[in-house]
Amino acid sequence: MKGYHLGELEELILLTVGILDQEAYGVGVLEEIKKQTGRKVNISAIHTVLTRLEDKGFLKSQMGGATEERGGRRKRLFTLSATGRAAIEEVKTLRNKLYNQLPPLALDFSHGL
Repeated sequence: MKGYHLGELEELILLTVGILDQEAYGVGVLEEIKKQTGRKVNISAIHTVLTRLEDKGFLKSQMGGATEERGGRRKRLFTLSATGRAAIEEVKTLRNKLYNQLPPLALDFSHGL
């Protein structure tokens, strides 16, 4: 394992960019995270993490076309890089490995404490 170290918000944003595919931009990522998790995240935090993930090589970005809806402004669209896809797969594999090691009683809440 190469050892990608992602914080929780970084992981959520990587997954969300993957879900949104070619339509991932700051506000879209924010709205999808809220829809999927119920979490409210500050748009500044989203932009900061998107930039950081791009700097680390997990994401690529390009400017989209201008739209009337945005007053002629363009969106920065993000996509997963090969490194980003590999990081998601590694995190998923690690988490599944850990979950699979939990004894059945650890997840049995019917008996209380």
